[in-house]
Amino acid sequence: MSVIYRIMGKKGRITIPFETRIKLGFAYNDVLSFTEGRDGKSVIVRRERICDNCAKGPPDDRSLTAAKGLIDSLTEDQQRAALIYLNAKWGE
Repeated sequence: MSVIYRIMGKKGRITIPFETRIKLGFAYNDVLSFTEGRDGKSVIVRRERICDNCAKGPPDDRSLTAAKGLIDSLTEDQQRAALIYLNAKWGE
């Protein structure tokens, strides 16, 4: 196991290294929990599964295929407008 160092910013923020995110399967919008380790000097980070219908599992590929079909049917200008709209919405 290699050690990767990161510096915590003045607002308490830190970036999880890309290699670690890939290896652990962390992705954008994942909910992470932080628990103090037994030694009082370490932190355990876990990806949490928080949803209304966890028993059903993840949605099937049909919804993704439908969304891709909708996006592909838009003109380039409409796609650009949709992207700007979604970026602003997610940035709230």
